[in-house]
Amino acid sequence: MAKFGIGQSVSRSEDPRLLTGGGRYTDDIRLEGQTYAVYVRSPFAHAEIASIELDDAKAAPGVLGVFTGEDLAADGIGDIPCYTPITNRDGSTYYAPPRPALARGRVRHVGEPVVMVVAETLAQAKDAAEMVMVDLDPLPSVADTAGAVADGAPQIYDQASGNVCFDWGMGDEGETGAIFDQAAHVIELELVNNRVIANSMEGRACIASYDTARDRYDFWVSSQGVHGLQKNLANDILHVPTEKLHVMTTDVGGGFGMKIFMYPEYATTLYAAGKLKRPVRWIAERSEGFISDDHGRDHVTKVRLALDADHRFLALETDTISNLGAYLSNFAPFVATEAGHRMLNGLYTFEKIYARVRGVFTNTVPIDAYRGAGRPEAAFIVERMVDHAARTLGVDPADLRRKNFIPPDAMPYQTATGLTYDSGDFARNLDEALEIADVAGFPARREAAKARGKLLGLGIATYVEACAGGSPEASTIQIDGTGKVTVLIGTQTNGQGHETAYKQVVAEHLGVDPDGIEVVQGDTDRIATGGGTGGSRSIPVGGQAVAEAALKVQEKARAHAAEMLEAAAADVVFEDGRFSIVGTDRSVTLQEIARHIGGDSAFDETGNFKPPAATFPNGAHIVELEIDAATGVVSFDRYTVVDDFGKVLNPLMVAGQVHGGVAQGIGQALLEHTVYDEEGQLVTGSFMDYAMPRADDLPFLTFKYNEIPCTTNPMGIKGAGEAGAIGAPPAVINAIVDALAGFGVEHVDMPATPERIWRLIPREEPGLAAE
Repeated sequence: MAKFGIGQSVSRSEDPRLLTGGGRYTDDIRLEGQTYAVYVRSPFAHAEIASIELDDAKAAPGVLGVFTGEDLAADGIGDIPCYTPITNRDGSTYYAPPRPALARGRVRHVGEPVVMVVAETLAQAKDAAEMVMVDLDPLPSVADTAGAVADGAPQIYDQASGNVCFDWGMGDEGETGAIFDQAAHVIELELVNNRVIANSMEGRACIASYDTARDRYDFWVSSQGVHGLQKNLANDILHVPTEKLHVMTTDVGGGFGMKIFMYPEYATTLYAAGKLKRPVRWIAERSEGFISDDHGRDHVTKVRLALDADHRFLALETDTISNLGAYLSNFAPFVATEAGHRMLNGLYTFEKIYARVRGVFTNTVPIDAYRGAGRPEAAFIVERMVDHAARTLGVDPADLRRKNFIPPDAMPYQTATGLTYDSGDFARNLDEALEIADVAGFPARREAAKARGKLLGLGIATYVEACAGGSPEASTIQIDGTGKVTVLIGTQTNGQGHETAYKQVVAEHLGVDPDGIEVVQGDTDRIATGGGTGGSRSIPVGGQAVAEAALKVQEKARAHAAEMLEAAAADVVFEDGRFSIVGTDRSVTLQEIARHIGGDSAFDETGNFKPPAATFPNGAHIVELEIDAATGVVSFDRYTVVDDFGKVLNPLMVAGQVHGGVAQGIGQALLEHTVYDEEGQLVTGSFMDYAMPRADDLPFLTFKYNEIPCTTNPMGIKGAGEAGAIGAPPAVINAIVDALAGFGVEHVDMPATPERIWRLIPREEPGLAAE
C-alpha cells in the first residue's frame, strides 16, 4: 500500500488553502466591465400579470437593460426543461408545463422572477428594480401537499386536473393486495416527510460574459457539474453549439443536490451578456435563496405492512402524494418515483411491494433532489413502519429486523422492487451497533433519567441505498517533462475532498507524492466529458476512472523504464513507486522517466469507467436521546453508526461525510421546517424562522465501518456521501416515539420541535409537570 494511497486516513490537501482564505469561489471572480443583475420577483403565490411598466427603470441611472419574459421569447430563448418524463399507471404521459426563465402571463410561486434589471453597479440595479411596476391580479393558491388534491382546491394548470402532474405506480397492485387479504397482521401508518431547504454555505451564483470576436460565451457558475449545464444551456435554452459555451466552476461551498439543476438566473444572465456585450453577474442573497433555490423532500404517505403469524414481512404498500412545486425542476419526477421507491425493500425479504405516487403541483418553489434524493424518503417509510410494527406487536424492534433481514448467503439477492443487492451483512452491522451503543444497559439508564424527570428513548434504524451507478465517467492523467502530474476529471467537488481522494488513487498506482499532483475539475474547455457530482458517484465512479488512467500510465511508463534500464519490459516490476529490474537494485521513478521523455506531455492517458450496476451501501443507526418533559427539548446522549461502504478509500474523509449527513438528517428530524401559509407566502423565509442545526444541537458520534467490498465496482467502493442523511431521520424519530410511548404516542411527525413534543406530554403526569 502506498504511503498516501487507498485506505489511508490522509488529511485533506484542500484544507490549508481553503482555511486560509485561498479559495476561489464564484463571487471572487471579477471581470473587466462587469455589470450586476437584480430580479423583480413575484410577491404573490398565484397571479395573472396584468401589465409591466418599465420606463422609469430603464431611465434610471446606470441601467443598461431591463428584460421580461416576452423579450426572451422574442429572441428565441428556450424554457427550462424537465429531463425525466414519467408514464402514468394507465399508460398515459405526465403533464410538463412550460417554465419560462422570466414569467409570462402568470406567476405561480412567491419568488418567481418576472423582470431582470442590469446596471453598472449593484446599488443602481436594486434602485431600478424598485421602479419596475408589475400589476398583478391575485388568484387563489394552494401550498399544502395533501391539500393540492382536495376537492375544490385551486387549479394551477388547466391541463393538470386536480393539480396532478402524474399518477405513477410500481409493482403489481392486485398481487400485493391479495397478500394483505391473507396476512395475519396488517399495520398502518401515515407519514409526513417535511420540506427542507438546502441552505448551502455558499449560495447560488453565476457570471456570464460574451466575446463578440470569438462569438462565444463564458459562464462561471457555482454548480455540481459543468457539462450537464453546458449541454442544457446550449441545446435547450440558448440554441447554440455547445462549443460556443464555455462553462466553469471554481471552488463550491456546498450543494447537497440543489446546485445540479438549471435555474432561471443562469439562462437570463447569459442572455443579458449576449444582448449587452458586457459581463453580467448575479450573486444570490440569502433571502433570494429561500424563495428560488429548489427545495427538497415534501411527501405525505399512507403505508401498510403485512406480516404473517410469525412476524415475517410479507408485503408493503405505499400511497404517496409528492409535492413538486409550481414547475417541474429538471429531475423532480424521477426523484419522487424511481429514485426513492425502488429502495422501499430496505434490508428485508418482502414478497411483494406496491407503491403509488401522485406528483402534485402547488404554488410553491419547485422541488428536486436533496442529499439522498428519494432514498431518505424511502428509508423513513420503511424504518418508521418496522418500528411501529414492533411496538404494535409487542416485540423487540431489533429482533423483528433480524428475523426479516436478507442473509449474507442469499447474495446476490433480487428485491421485490427489482433491484439486485450484490453484498452485505446487515445483521452484523446492527449487532455491532447495538453492542457499541450498550443497548443492554439502556433500561438502567432510562430509570436513572426518569428519576431526574427526564424521558429517555432508544431508536434504531437500518438503511440501504442505491448509488454510484448510471452514467460513465472519464479521467485523463497528464504528466509533463518535469514530472508534474495533472488529473482532469468531470466530477465536481462541493467540499467533499475530491482533490485528496483522487491524489490518493494516483499515489496508489503511480507512487507519486500527492504534493506533485494537480486535480482539475469544472472546466468544459479542459475536460471533454463529465457526469458531475451527485448520487455518491464521484469516488466510486470517478475514482475508478482515475485508477484506469493511472494504470495506463503505469504500463506506458514500464515500457520506457525497460528502455532506460536496458531490460525486457516483462522483467520490469513496479513496486513502492519505482520501476525495477527483477532481482536487481536498478530502478527508476516515474518522474525520472518523465524527465527522460521530456516535452510538455510525457504521458497523456484517459481512463473510462461505466458502472455495470449501482452499489448498495448500508448500515445501522442507534440513537439514545433524552427529552426534557418540562420543555420538550431533545438532547442526545449517544449516537452510534455502523456502516458498510465497501472498500474505504480514506477513513478520515468517510467519517466526515457520515458526520455531515447525520447533521443534515437531525436537522430535518428536529428543526428544519419549510412553512407556507394559506396564501402561499413562505413564512420561514430567513434564519430568523427556519432553524438550522447548530453545534450544540448535534451529538458526538461513534462511528465504525465494515468493509464488505461490492462486486459492481473494481475497487469495491460503495459510496458514502448520502448515508448519514438517510439513516438519521427514522432513527431519531423512532427514539422520540420510544421516549413518549408511555403516554400512548405512536408517531411524531418531522420536525419534532420542542413545542410539538411538549404538547404530547400530559401535564398531569406525576413528576413531569412544568415548574
